[in-house]
Amino acid sequence: MTATAAPPQAVAPAEPPVHKASLRKRLVPYWLLLPGILWLLVFFVLPMLYQASTSVQTGSLEEGFKVTWHFQTYWDALTEYYPQFLRSLLYAATATVLCLLLGYPLAYLIAFKAGRWRNLLLVLVIAPFFTSFLIRTLAWKTILADGGPVVDVLNTLHVLDVTSWLGMTEGERVLATPLAVVCGLTYNFLPFMILPLYTSLERIDTRLHEAAGDLYARPSTTFRKVTFPLSMPGVVSGTLLTFIPASGDYVNAELLGSTDTRMIGNVIQSQYLRILDYPTAAALSFILMAIVLIMVTVYIRRAGTEDLV
Repeated sequence: MTATAAPPQAVAPAEPPVHKASLRKRLVPYWLLLPGILWLLVFFVLPMLYQASTSVQTGSLEEGFKVTWHFQTYWDALTEYYPQFLRSLLYAATATVLCLLLGYPLAYLIAFKAGRWRNLLLVLVIAPFFTSFLIRTLAWKTILADGGPVVDVLNTLHVLDVTSWLGMTEGERVLATPLAVVCGLTYNFLPFMILPLYTSLERIDTRLHEAAGDLYARPSTTFRKVTFPLSMPGVVSGTLLTFIPASGDYVNAELLGSTDTRMIGNVIQSQYLRILDYPTAAALSFILMAIVLIMVTVYIRRAGTEDLV
């Protein structure tokens, strides 16, 4: 009697080495980041390098521009246009403060008091984004027109007397004055302040307010000791999102202001598109970026979220 051979057993597929599998897992985040890195490289890093190269060039449009490492352009641009730099920072800071004063109560209302109207109010906050930035700014020319109802009310309440004393308006006019530019900046960038504030306030546990009330804290004390400190991340984010674009804006100063209210953005736009002095325009852009970067760094270090732990 012959013995039968045992049936062959299935051979399990060889598993990939552990180190290869772990290597692939470690590379997954980098593959996911690759599209964003390429986007930043093409549309941010390369233009920045080109602008840096332009800022140290000399020449003219007819003869052509050549890199001569002429860093004197930076000093000349800063000394000639420092009033516009100061004016831009002042207007942007004023608009940021006004956005905070106007946006915080509205964000607080939406977060804690709106109830079923919350979504509607949020839609109304972002509704201006569905209209062109240019059209919204042009609308303020009608709102602040001489002899219009807004100017008449401000004259009746003697508000323009105060703003004239502060140097924000001239006589009974609002249009083509610093006040008009600041109003345009405040209106256009107000949603950038409200949305971060709302997000920060909405995360606050309302039981903390109840606990403060149980400890006999007045509403003002609760706001000062509980609500406002916990909403500081939103305040920091909102002020940055408002101040940074406002400092470089030129549309509001161009449409609502005059030659005496020109911001540095107007100078850069003029150097690029009218005077065609590309090195000076590039140098002004880098100076503005450096100033804003320094101010933002100092601000975050003094009032950033890492100090609120």
